[in-house]
Amino acid sequence: MYARDAGPDAPHWRDLPPVDQVDVAVESFRMLADPTRLRIMWLLSGGEYDVTTLAEAVGIARPAVSQHLAKLRLAGLVSTHRDGRRALYRVRGGHVRRMLSEALETAHHQVSGAPDHD
Repeated sequence: MYARDAGPDAPHWRDLPPVDQVDVAVESFRMLADPTRLRIMWLLSGGEYDVTTLAEAVGIARPAVSQHLAKLRLAGLVSTHRDGRRALYRVRGGHVRRMLSEALETAHHQVSGAPDHD
């Protein structure tokens, strides 16, 4: 779906999405409702990180970052691959990056008082 398809008159808004899609979306939003996980996801949207680098960037202990990443991975929001002994994490796809961007842009509008736009 593109922004031009998201207007209130778009035909797909008239039909409820399937239950399984709603369940997965709710779980994704639940995972992103934690400030630390949202910050981690923001960084992972810009590139690959290992646990140590993420821990330093967000200012929390490595075990806590590992636990957050495990939850995000189980929710299907991040993927991982190995580089030697290191596990590197990244956001899983453009849909997740756009969801994060839209959520934070919406927050920016609310905080700054910028007008809404379509």
